[in-house]
Amino acid sequence: MKDVQIRSSERALSVGTWLIVGGAMLYSVLTVTPLMADHTPAAWRWTAPILPLVVDAAVVIVVRLDSVLARLGGHGGAWPVALRWMTGAMTLALNVGASALAGDLVGVAIHSVAPLLLIVTAEAGLAYRRALTAAVRALEAGQHAKEQARAKAVQDREDAREQRARERREHEAAIVREQREHEVRLIREEAERQDRIRREAQERAEASERAEREAHERREQQQAERERLERQAAQQRELEAQQRAERERQARADQAERERREQLREQERIERARAALLAAGPPEKKLLDEPALATVRAAFDAGLPVRVAAELTGWSVGWASNRYQELRDANTAPALG
Repeated sequence: MKDVQIRSSERALSVGTWLIVGGAMLYSVLTVTPLMADHTPAAWRWTAPILPLVVDAAVVIVVRLDSVLARLGGHGGAWPVALRWMTGAMTLALNVGASALAGDLVGVAIHSVAPLLLIVTAEAGLAYRRALTAAVRALEAGQHAKEQARAKAVQDREDAREQRARERREHEAAIVREQREHEVRLIREEAERQDRIRREAQERAEASERAEREAHERREQQQAERERLERQAAQQRELEAQQRAERERQARADQAERERREQLREQERIERARAALLAAGPPEKKLLDEPALATVRAAFDAGLPVRVAAELTGWSVGWASNRYQELRDANTAPALG
């Protein structure tokens, strides 16, 4: 249902309610005033319309404030309900009072139409207004959610557009940077190539000059050069042998250090396992075979007596003594071999 339809229904309810209230008030004044005049001293009969007007004013207050509270989604508590039903009951009693005193049942039924219609209209109008208020709030919440969704979609599109623009700028900057780096690299490589060409030309010229300068000395220096080369070769071989021996020594030292660390780690692991087994204390019942053998080995390695090993496993001293003997034999066999 659209908001316009809800507003139209609310206006129709309001107009209809006030028409019924106005008609009931007018009918009540016209009906109750003669009854009040008959039961009021002659000097004060001019006050007869005051009571129906007061009751009808209370009805107006109830209807008006109930509509405002229903629109705001509030609840006045028990007193507004009591006032609403009290005014309805008073209006009904005043309207049917004259007919009831005269014993006219038809008059009672006829004069009860307007008060009953007013009471039911007030209750139904309150329920209608609360339902319409809930519908309006639900509609407003839905519209607010749609507006938020639209705003989020617009923001997402804007973020995506900015992201694409940023990525495009970064890509273009990367291309420009790569081109600039490529140009700088080409310039550097060209400079290095030219420098290398100059060095090579200079080296060739120097080599040619040295060759010309050394040509007349080569025959005299051949023997000395051969001897020098032989000494250098011998020194080189000796140096290589020393370096090889140093590398081998370092490799052996590294291997020994690794083996020592492995032994330390293995010993620490064995010590931790041994401490955990020994710290468990005497069991409540005899251990199984594998845990019992592990506990006996730990006790044997720790140098504990056979009796302590038997207590830690829950087995007999004889069984523990046999395991100790097996471990001694197993340790003795490798030593003999």
